[in-house]
Amino acid sequence: MKRRYPELIGNIIEKALKENEISSSLNEQKISYLWPEIVGPGINRYTTRRFVESGTLHVFISSASLKNELQYMRSHLIEELNKAAGSDVINKIVIH
Repeated sequence: MKRRYPELIGNIIEKALKENEISSSLNEQKISYLWPEIVGPGINRYTTRRFVESGTLHVFISSASLKNELQYMRSHLIEELNKAAGSDVINKIVIH
């Protein structure tokens, strides 16, 4: 009889997600969830909606001046969000 060693449940779940190609959509949801943590409560207060579609994070902001400020911070936000997610999930941010 072949002896099997225990495997961490996190590794089993990660393996199942990769086999079923679900990990990419899970990472997209993770990016959307991490937005308030990265930008902070002040900016998040003006965020009305956010979603990820095809590697692009769409963020709807209710303040025009804040939209302008965030346009200049896009590359930094992409780096921080991808770093927090643990992989390169997004490559573009569109601020509406």
